[in-house]
Amino acid sequence: METNTNKYCIDFFNRKRISSSEVTIGSVKIGGLNPVLPQSMTTTDTMDIEGSVAQSKRMIDAGCELVRLTAPSKKEAEKLGEIKALLNEDGYNKPLVADIHFTPNAAEIAAKLIEKVRVNPGNYADKKKFEEIEFTEESYQEELIRIEEKFTPLIKICKAHGTAMRIGTNHGSLSDRILSRFGDTPEGMVESAMEFLRICRKHDYHQLVISMKASNTLVMVQAYRLLVKTMQEEGMNYPLHLGVTEAGDGEDGRIKSAVGIGALLEDGLGDTIRVSLTEDPEFEIPVAKKLIAKGNQTKNNLLVTTNKTINYNPYQYNRRKTNLHHNIGSKNVPIVFADLSKKEKINAANFFGFGYNYSVSLDKWNLQDLAADYVFIGDQKIDFETPGTLGIVHNFKTWKENYIGKTNQYPFVKISETNNYNFENTFFLEIENIDLPVEFIKQNPLAILVLTTKYDNKTQIYRYIRTILDENQLENPVILRYDYNLSDLEQFQLYTSSDAGNQLIDGFGDGIWITGPQPTQIINSLSFGILQATRTRISKTEYISCPSCGRTLFDLQETTAKIRSKTSHLKGLKIGIMGCIVNGPGEMADADYGYVGTGPGKIHLYKEKELVRKNVSEEEAVDALIELIKEHGDWVEPVL
Repeated sequence: METNTNKYCIDFFNRKRISSSEVTIGSVKIGGLNPVLPQSMTTTDTMDIEGSVAQSKRMIDAGCELVRLTAPSKKEAEKLGEIKALLNEDGYNKPLVADIHFTPNAAEIAAKLIEKVRVNPGNYADKKKFEEIEFTEESYQEELIRIEEKFTPLIKICKAHGTAMRIGTNHGSLSDRILSRFGDTPEGMVESAMEFLRICRKHDYHQLVISMKASNTLVMVQAYRLLVKTMQEEGMNYPLHLGVTEAGDGEDGRIKSAVGIGALLEDGLGDTIRVSLTEDPEFEIPVAKKLIAKGNQTKNNLLVTTNKTINYNPYQYNRRKTNLHHNIGSKNVPIVFADLSKKEKINAANFFGFGYNYSVSLDKWNLQDLAADYVFIGDQKIDFETPGTLGIVHNFKTWKENYIGKTNQYPFVKISETNNYNFENTFFLEIENIDLPVEFIKQNPLAILVLTTKYDNKTQIYRYIRTILDENQLENPVILRYDYNLSDLEQFQLYTSSDAGNQLIDGFGDGIWITGPQPTQIINSLSFGILQATRTRISKTEYISCPSCGRTLFDLQETTAKIRSKTSHLKGLKIGIMGCIVNGPGEMADADYGYVGTGPGKIHLYKEKELVRKNVSEEEAVDALIELIKEHGDWVEPVL
């Protein structure tokens, strides 16, 4: 299938940054030839001037280039000027950004006081009611006229004061008008922003930055790609603010952010990023810097010279069609590899690191939810009975000498070892860099391909391999192998998630094999975390947790930890934990259940987008959430 995709990415097989227009935000410039900049958002109430100033300083000291503060009403917007003045007095001159949702008058005040305002087109001029409304072409156009009347005053103020603007679309807060025509889709997100961009262009205002945020990484990546394509078709090239909204905390938050943001940086998209973690905002900046550094890698890249283009649709998810080999390929979820090949001696205790626990008293193996599917042991030997669900993979020579013909034992073969050997059963074939033996693969449909490279531009190399496979109609399953010699755990997580995320979001990959200096248990958790973040294999509870801001009405970190401690065994369930109604039912669009702050000490509980319990006291809300889950039949008792 040939697709017109060149408009979102300059070169699919070599990392090149796409050119965007330059936008000035106070002392900072975004887009053009300027580096990608990290930013974050305060968690303080903007009315708390002293606290907001102190937190802003900590963020700037950590390397934050733009500081965003919430301005939910006129009174908060008016305080922004005082916060800016106090920061400037102490030599902190980074630009401030006002975060606006439902209040145009607050945006108009803020635009006169600070360097940038962020508006959400889904609720800036619309009140979201989650109603199914049928719009005729005439009534739809009338709505666009109404929006222009509400939005134009802000444009004029921004032009007069040299204020920049971010038009920030969120997946979960699309207007009823957009939902009625496009549904809750990337196309709807893009059109929501384009309506506002067309108004800005009409008034010759171009100091714009655009974002397409979603908690679902597939929706987020597809929306940004489609936005770039659409903007270019209409003669626009505004810089992009990248972010995965409500990513969560800890390992999960980092993996999810890297999967989405990293996938776009790999394709040369993005001019500023915000990593949304349910942690203090200064902790977001080092994560953002590492992701930016990953996208800037140039020294160890393999140049791929080709006139080919991709032949899949990058704007919607379609998994690559592959043959079935036991539990690999076809409609099976991607498998996870463990690697014990560097162990001096392998014993049953080593298996605990990737999800298998041997009970001596019962003489049986117990499998955890995060149990790897295959383990590579190289030239090692195993002198005990292994779990029947686990495939054991050996180096080719060792397999021939000791394991040929044995159940669940497979060879790992290098191309140089394939001469004069007739493979009669499933085997794993190493494909290094872009050296793809097409004719051999055609003659060996039982080969499972393991892609590997030491180059940094793994995304582009693996994408090229996919292109050749598709071109030759080869449907062998593919295992994505990633080897990083990184001792920094966070960097290890971010780099792997960025590279693997791009492929999995595009439906490429029937398994993942990660190696490096980190402990087996950490690598195993990371492998399953990446699959979870890309929605390709669900193995644990997912928490859609906002990063907190001045609107937050309870302690998000403490509450998230409390909910996680009681629900983490509910495999596959998605729970949204939102600090306020702005980040409420809309932002957690994918959640099965929602816990939303609505007032001091008061919580609303949701089943999907339906509000089912109002104003539950914070002391009782977590237990009430569990009762709600039980009422709808989604609760199982934890195994102690």
